[in-house]
Amino acid sequence: MYSREEKIRAVELFIRYDLSPASVIRELGYPCRATLYAWHEEYLANGCDIPSVNNHCRYTEEQRRAAVDHFFEHGRCLARTMRALGYPSQELLASWIDELEPGRRPKRTDTAHIPEEMKERAVIDLIARKGPAKDIADELGVERATLYNWKRRLLDEEVPCKLPMKRDDRSIEELEEYAESLRRDIDRLELQRAILEGTVELLGKDRSVDPGMLTNREKTILVESLRPTHRLSALLGAVGIAKSSYLYQKKALLRPDKHADLRIRITEIFHGSDGRYGYRRVHAALRADEIVVSEKVISRIMKEEGLIAKRSCKRKYSSYKGEIREAPENLVKRDFHADDPNRLWLTDITEFAIPAGKIYLSPIIDCFDGMCVAWSQSTSPNAELVNSALDAAASRLHEGEHPIGHGDRGCHYRWPGWIERCERYGITRSMSKKGCSPDNSAMEGFFGRLKVEFFYGRDWSGWSTEEFMDALDEYIRWYNEKRIKLSLGGMSPMQYRRTLGLAA
Repeated sequence: MYSREEKIRAVELFIRYDLSPASVIRELGYPCRATLYAWHEEYLANGCDIPSVNNHCRYTEEQRRAAVDHFFEHGRCLARTMRALGYPSQELLASWIDELEPGRRPKRTDTAHIPEEMKERAVIDLIARKGPAKDIADELGVERATLYNWKRRLLDEEVPCKLPMKRDDRSIEELEEYAESLRRDIDRLELQRAILEGTVELLGKDRSVDPGMLTNREKTILVESLRPTHRLSALLGAVGIAKSSYLYQKKALLRPDKHADLRIRITEIFHGSDGRYGYRRVHAALRADEIVVSEKVISRIMKEEGLIAKRSCKRKYSSYKGEIREAPENLVKRDFHADDPNRLWLTDITEFAIPAGKIYLSPIIDCFDGMCVAWSQSTSPNAELVNSALDAAASRLHEGEHPIGHGDRGCHYRWPGWIERCERYGITRSMSKKGCSPDNSAMEGFFGRLKVEFFYGRDWSGWSTEEFMDALDEYIRWYNEKRIKLSLGGMSPMQYRRTLGLAA
């Protein structure tokens, strides 16, 4: 059961994180998604509050005692007790059991987090009779039935392999045959484990790879590495390769590399270009040396040698021009929450490229409700672009309001004009770390929504820069006045402020 304070804390985080249940559960560790949605509905229905309710008072002491007794007398199953009596919820029944019979309710262990290696080792210990099954299961915190389920899955058995209750009825020959079958099972598990480890360590594959999906050459290398400790027939069957294919690949591995000289020359060309050449340019360089070879061979050799050419990556507009002066401290530390308007402002610059030219936008976002309090546009990312937006935002400040102005390390926010304005308006400067976009992620989120909803997926051919800027102005006004936000209870930023009496 959760207290009123715990419920309110979860709901407030739920609203703060834009109604993302995963973020709340990851941070608090409770509750489940359905419960969180129910608490949110109750929170809104009670005027942003959750009244205290004592669930125990709805049931008499006799009903509680009867439910707990039924649980212990009918298999200790919460769901069965609830179905039989018609009350209460499983969560509430569990709390009654812990209160009336402390320590008696069985605790279940989540086996999903137990590594496969530990499961395999436990099954090997079980088969080798290194201890009672109960002790092996208790060591991992699971039931004996779970241990035998692992054994059936690993050995592909349809029924549990158990010793008969009357061991004296079996002859020595039967016991020896049974012991031999256990040894075969152990050998098979050890072989599977060795193959998996060899696939990862020797061939450098991912742990999730299926050994049966390896190439015949890779299978042969793996088989050769395990020959000293395992039979050849068992290895061939385990990796899935015919003996004829294995023998062919084994001879091929012993043959000298016919591309040895070519391999050296390709490596020289690649490193001579400082890693800039891909297989096509390497092919051209070889052709200039009058070396005739196909591009496919070059591509394969470069892949085998790990020669990967440098790749260009598209970058968005960046206003960073180096450390031109000492940067102020990051006061926000990724906490983009403000209890009142004009407490925390975010800003940045983004670029729109259309056929008519480039347009730059500099908005100022209030973290109280995400409203874009001011913005400016220009065809040039100059100082006037950011200074005019700051002047417009500062004109909305009331007496005694001195917000934190947070941005990235762009040169615009380090020029004298910006610094002088911040000092004049009483704005405390704050900056992200160099090249760290998560430090200003709320601003990046605004740009992402703006471009998805306004810019991407539209044909801007035939639009002039003036027409584009007019359309962008119209979108931002719509964003402030009409676009609903779930974190604001289905209201736009302006509607939200009106409900609080902060706007006319």
